[in-house]
Amino acid sequence: MPDVGEGLTEAEILKWFVQPGDTVTDGQVVCEVETAKAAVELPIPFDGVVHALLFEEGTTVDVGQVIISVQTGEAEAPAPAAAAAAPAVAAEAPAAEAEAAPEARQPVLVGYGVSTASTKRRPRKAVAGTAAQNGSAAPVAPAPAAPAAPAPLPAVPAQPSGERPLAKPPVRKLAKDLGIDLASVVPTGDGGVVTREDVHAAAAAAITPQAAAPAAAPAAAPAPVAAPVAVAAPAADASARETRIPVKGVRKVTAQAMVQSAFTAPHVTEFVTLDVTRTMKLVQELKDDPDLAGLRINPLLLIAKAVLVAIRRNPDVNASWDEAAQEIVLKHYVNLGIAAATPRGLIVPNIKDAHAKTLGELSESLSSLVATARDGKTSPADMQNGTITITNVGVFGVDTGTPILNPGESAILAVGAIKLQPWVHKGKVKPRQVTTLALSFDHRLIDGELGSRFLADIAAVLEHPRRLVTWA
Repeated sequence: MPDVGEGLTEAEILKWFVQPGDTVTDGQVVCEVETAKAAVELPIPFDGVVHALLFEEGTTVDVGQVIISVQTGEAEAPAPAAAAAAPAVAAEAPAAEAEAAPEARQPVLVGYGVSTASTKRRPRKAVAGTAAQNGSAAPVAPAPAAPAAPAPLPAVPAQPSGERPLAKPPVRKLAKDLGIDLASVVPTGDGGVVTREDVHAAAAAAITPQAAAPAAAPAAAPAPVAAPVAVAAPAADASARETRIPVKGVRKVTAQAMVQSAFTAPHVTEFVTLDVTRTMKLVQELKDDPDLAGLRINPLLLIAKAVLVAIRRNPDVNASWDEAAQEIVLKHYVNLGIAAATPRGLIVPNIKDAHAKTLGELSESLSSLVATARDGKTSPADMQNGTITITNVGVFGVDTGTPILNPGESAILAVGAIKLQPWVHKGKVKPRQVTTLALSFDHRLIDGELGSRFLADIAAVLEHPRRLVTWA
């Protein structure tokens, strides 16, 4: 089981796309796993025949354990394709070991091996046990490859001597979708690793017709990722009074984060009820605007814009607490989190640099974020480094709530249902579109005055949306 690059310790195997006896090719996706943050497709980095699948679907596997055994043309016995893998693909073949020495890193499930320094990150005893069970010659010690490790690191032109490109699974998939040969990409990452930016640069330089067609490939990829999670609860007898469901994946990490947040950051929640009739009229006008044709225009878009305007007027709310350094870190950027309910549980991806986006760009980012989350394809990077979050509980018909902060963030805004209610407008009681906002904030960072002014500014913009212009 590979470390997909986010420092995770385990992952659940959601689905195998191959079976023993199947022929696999370099870059072919063999399984889908769910980490504590997202679902990730894992490609195989060499050609061969699947010898054995060592874990069933639904099994949670520690990073570093062998999960698949593949028979390659270079070995007489199946070779385990492990993420923290051994220095040699076939430990029993002396010729293969001789070739492995100058390469320093060998192909494994994530596309490249692990350097000497990387082996210190994870315990290896689980790998040894699994490898022994598989009948291989205990491919645990990376010592033979260590002396040659420095050799390929300075190499900038990727693979001049036939070495396999170094790239993480998402980057390899991106290259495959764009029709880019990783061997032709000049790496700029540490240790000669090809990054997403490198692939995009290569695609832009190529300017070939094939670059557009593979872009549709991810939509055709198998996406029944919610099914394994739903099966987590074993079928129980109809007379059973209780059912136990294992806590894992997204739900497990969400529970840990909420406990950490609730018992670390002193929460304060304030509420305001407001008339958003003018905002709802503006939403309809923007939908009819030909300049915004094709964009998803909804109340959440204008609420997000109102939050960004209020942050500009109250920049001190956009901060985090550094406990170790005993410092308040003021953020000069806004990574706006949007809480999304998915089949796996609640996740909070964020829109990077939302403060710098136009209304149209913000709409595109919101639509992409929500669609990716619902498809279960949100990447771990999309859920990191958020600053402030919006959670729209109103879609469930709820008036409001007392939301818990996303760890590391200063505030979270809950948006209630927008309902037609009697409201005093210009001295008369009239039916108006009314909603309630709830703002929870970290009282270490935001005192009552600042929190109140911030919430009042959001409400003021939504009551009179012209302030999106005058206050901007």
